[in-house]
Amino acid sequence: MPIPPEVTGEEIDPDVRQELMSLPKGLAEDVSRNLVMVAQLIDEDPEKAYEYSRVALRLASRVAAVREAAGFAAYATQKYSEALAEFRAARRMSGGVELWPVMADCERGLSRPERALAMAGEPEVQKLDKAGQVEMRLVAAGARRDLGQLDAAIVTLQSPELASTAVHPWTARLRYAYADALLAAGREREAREWFAKALEADKDGATDASDRLAEMDGVEFVDAFDEDEADEESDRGDVVDVDVDADGDVDVDDDEDDDFDEDDSVGDKG
Repeated sequence: MPIPPEVTGEEIDPDVRQELMSLPKGLAEDVSRNLVMVAQLIDEDPEKAYEYSRVALRLASRVAAVREAAGFAAYATQKYSEALAEFRAARRMSGGVELWPVMADCERGLSRPERALAMAGEPEVQKLDKAGQVEMRLVAAGARRDLGQLDAAIVTLQSPELASTAVHPWTARLRYAYADALLAAGREREAREWFAKALEADKDGATDASDRLAEMDGVEFVDAFDEDEADEESDRGDVVDVDVDADGDVDVDDDEDDDFDEDDSVGDKG
């Protein structure tokens, strides 16, 4: 697949570059450039990111970082079985646990929420950092909702991290998930409070908390483009009908014609 010439591969994360040093220099550069394209496109064009990940995978399938990138690209395109296989391979190669939450979420994507819940109770969770543990809690709560266990989902999200006033990269998403679970359970007043808290912590626009609050408050947004079109139609005034009779004479019919009778009409020129 074509790669823009300005993408050199140097943009890659230093840890990934270190992994790629086991490859011949030219091959490492090709893999790096494809991985950069995956990272750049995975949010805006996940299908294309997936294609680049497959190229990197063909070039260096024995590099953990490549398997991980392929996993995330597959995950972004909802190819959960493929993503899970890649994440498992990456974990075997690296020995780390950081992929545990997203692996559990793949189980949810495969309609196996019970497996996701089982993974939430495994010892690997205790080895995760704080962000990973919060992510695992979000996945577990989602699995509870998949099973129709709304109250259990709410309880799962109740934690010191939720109660904390400190703002971390995961705070907005945790508060949003809690608000959404409350709303699903019919606890609208509490849900609104937590959507507001989520919005307060959401500096990067990671959630649509503002839209959810507006929806709960009955606020309707009007598309500015549609509004401008309506104004233009209004400014055009009344429509004038023009008829041409069999003799070729033009008859203009507008609203003002109603104010005239036959005596007011313009006669033929002699």
